[in-house]
Amino acid sequence: MSVAILGAGAFGTALACALGDATLWCRDPAQADSLQHQRENAAKLPGVPLPDGVKVTSDLAQVNAETVLLAIPMQQTRPFLEAHGECFLERRLIACSKGIDLDLMIGPVGVIRSVLPSAHVALLTGPSFADDIARGLPTALTLACDEAELGMELQEQLSTPNLRLYRNSDVIGAELGGALKNVIAIAAGVTIGAGLGESARAALMARGYAEMQRLALSLGAQPDTLAGLSGLGDLILTCGSEKSRNFRYGMALGQGAAFDSTTTVEGAATARAVAKLAKSRSLDMPVTRMVAALVEGLITLPEALAALLARPLTDE
Repeated sequence: MSVAILGAGAFGTALACALGDATLWCRDPAQADSLQHQRENAAKLPGVPLPDGVKVTSDLAQVNAETVLLAIPMQQTRPFLEAHGECFLERRLIACSKGIDLDLMIGPVGVIRSVLPSAHVALLTGPSFADDIARGLPTALTLACDEAELGMELQEQLSTPNLRLYRNSDVIGAELGGALKNVIAIAAGVTIGAGLGESARAALMARGYAEMQRLALSLGAQPDTLAGLSGLGDLILTCGSEKSRNFRYGMALGQGAAFDSTTTVEGAATARAVAKLAKSRSLDMPVTRMVAALVEGLITLPEALAALLARPLTDE
């Protein structure tokens, strides 16, 4: 069964490299032509050749695959589907982005279903860096799908010798784990960028994980999901490596340095969405609230630290 990947950023390109036989669609015709002929995404994954079986195009009419992976940034997913959704009515769609739509306050699977209610949808998420996947390094991800038969078929189709997929029927939990860990990764980056030390980062990760569970459980997620690849696994990865765009963004905030505005940082938008969502549900999420305030420039780093450290002492 054929596969297509929509989005030729780092992750989309990496998936094409891992699967080997696929159509890779990118929005920019010039980029598509370059990728098709140069066989390398030099801007995102330098030194990693595209397999011979990967066809690159900017023409959606040439995307005829039955299984379509949407490797499009979270905030661009809904506008893309609203413009082109009729092309995918009979396809099996796998969301590959992490975040929460700022307007609808739902994750990527929810967004797809809001535009295409009859779509058969799954989510691919978990601890992974594009460079690792593209180079064939061992990686394990969560494939979340609430249609049991579809989940088993997609697991078989998309798994490779080096890319191991674990099925999970808790789509909401997997969505939230992938979204919320980006917010905590920004906070972890701020901690290191500001020179607060490894102990502070560990404490922040633990308290941030408690916040992830608090919101996810209130929205109907299963606790085991947050303890798995799509939650804790992804949190550990993104809070501990400068390969993480969210972590690097947080470091820049902590250092008071500029950050490349062309780099997608899903956690920045997610922090704003989650802070709003938590407030509407009367949930206490101080780390998330401070990240949102820092991202929006509503508070300085010293003020954020003072507010967190001045919180009442309590049980863990």
